[in-house]
Amino acid sequence: MFLLKANNLAVEIAGQKLFENVSIEIKEQERIALIGENGIGKTTLIKVLLGRLPAQSGHVQYGVNKKEIGYMVQENQRDNGTVMDFVIANHPNAVIKNELTHYSQLLAEQPEDLQVIEEYNKRLQKYLDVHGYDWEMNVEKTLKQLGIPEPLWYLPYANLSGGQKTRVKLARVLLQSPKLIILDEPTNHLDIESIHWLEDWLLNFKGSVLFISHEREFIDHVATSTYELTKSGTKKYSGGYFSYKQQKEHEYKTMQKLYEKQEQERKKLLETITQYKQWYDKANAGASVRDPYAQKKAAKQATKMKAKEKVLERLEKEKIDKPELTKTISTNFVSDDFGGRKMLELINVTFSYSTMPIFSNVYLELNWRDRLAVVGPNGSGKTTLLQLMAGILEPDCGQVRRNPQLKIGYFFQELENLNFENSILDEILTIPNITQADARTILACFLFRREDVLKKISTLSMGEKCRVAFVKLYFSNANLLVLDEPTNYFDIPTRETIENALIVYPGSIVLVAHDPYLLRKVANKVAYIKKGKVDYYPGSYHEWEKHQTFSNPVQLMMNKLEKLQLRYTQLMTDENVDPAQEESRLAEIKKIRVEIEEIEKKLNGS
Repeated sequence: MFLLKANNLAVEIAGQKLFENVSIEIKEQERIALIGENGIGKTTLIKVLLGRLPAQSGHVQYGVNKKEIGYMVQENQRDNGTVMDFVIANHPNAVIKNELTHYSQLLAEQPEDLQVIEEYNKRLQKYLDVHGYDWEMNVEKTLKQLGIPEPLWYLPYANLSGGQKTRVKLARVLLQSPKLIILDEPTNHLDIESIHWLEDWLLNFKGSVLFISHEREFIDHVATSTYELTKSGTKKYSGGYFSYKQQKEHEYKTMQKLYEKQEQERKKLLETITQYKQWYDKANAGASVRDPYAQKKAAKQATKMKAKEKVLERLEKEKIDKPELTKTISTNFVSDDFGGRKMLELINVTFSYSTMPIFSNVYLELNWRDRLAVVGPNGSGKTTLLQLMAGILEPDCGQVRRNPQLKIGYFFQELENLNFENSILDEILTIPNITQADARTILACFLFRREDVLKKISTLSMGEKCRVAFVKLYFSNANLLVLDEPTNYFDIPTRETIENALIVYPGSIVLVAHDPYLLRKVANKVAYIKKGKVDYYPGSYHEWEKHQTFSNPVQLMMNKLEKLQLRYTQLMTDENVDPAQEESRLAEIKKIRVEIEEIEKKLNGS
């Protein structure tokens, strides 16, 4: 059974076609990733699917009531109320509850006022009719299920961390009891731990999910299928991002073979047509009115030539375009002239903001050609460490020693220094010793093509501005790039372009990112920050992940405990159990409870 189906949708904005031929179908218990370049219209498509925007053509069918579709928006809602206010906002019961609270306060002030008593009783009965107190209990249960403890309920929503806001937004969606949840970039501003929590939650959600994401590992872990959106339509691929890439690679090789076969056939046809034309010209020149044999021979050559021309014409109509290869990055403009080995060194560095300590006694060494990944939970001090290394902050005590030949390029400084009145091309031409031809080639490598290079910086999206800033930084003659979340606003094609550029970069790199794909490809050293300490690991990010798994049994147990608790809560609160499955549900509850108790005993004894 399908929950939502769209056929041949086309959308125009300001008279310009955004996309066309878009079809998508969401069935029960599917988790679908929607991917595509920034600006292609993914969020617009979601709004069309929800009926919030019109399509110029095509139609959307619903297999469920629209009220059973929950939508978690991309942007951070600006809300001055509490967490509880945010969660229950827009729910019909909330309006009645507010009215009941209002008259309850009036009744406390005017206990003898008969009109107030009457109005209060009306609201109370109305609240009872919609099972308001049961709804309140369900709100509290949902918040607890999603790991939002009671002390947070009455704090300002705006004060929450990115991970906490995601959980709260999910709680608001779940109160609709949705059969389908649509999520627009749910991993934005989440650290790796929060992303893992969201993955587990979605894997255990009993409904269907449609989500937009640029996080490739998140897509791998969650998606059962992936839709790619382009201007010309959508195409469905089985599995997550890795599976999608394999299928795209197979498509490319198939198209390349078909193109080569087509070109061989075209070349052969042209040669044959040329030969027939030569034979026809020769036969026609030798024919005369009195020589019917020669005339017949010339006509025969003409017929053959026209037949082949028709075959060529059909081939041209069904022409397969040559598959395009992504341009690779040239590093000819980047200086790799560095005489020493050690680039910088942090010696017993301590730093605090006012009375809040961030680091104490940190020792860290960065050498030539190191690609250092700086990882840790949100708020652990990753950006602070980068700013200490770059000289933007000075330590309270300890030393930061920098090689005299060190030239640091700091990503956010480059972003802030963009001239918004320049075109993209003019901005890149500010790089010393660069020609216009080189600038256009570089921009094409970073996905700015043709007339795009003439766009003014002021008109660009945040992702496009970050891309321009990265190009300037990359070719700035720096020998150390300090990159703080450089891919936050990038789509997947841009992320892969940046990865390829960093792999061939001849200098050193310090990188903060929550993208495991990027870190595995680039990083050969890891600095892990937790509770004011910086642990250095002298191997790749992939090796560090394995090291963490095998060397931290407590963390493994805690991860397993969280998953078991989530599953236990779902089993205990499921109100739609098939009677035939009741026995197996109770058996699973019993088994999970035993496992939870065993892990808790081990953790308490550790």
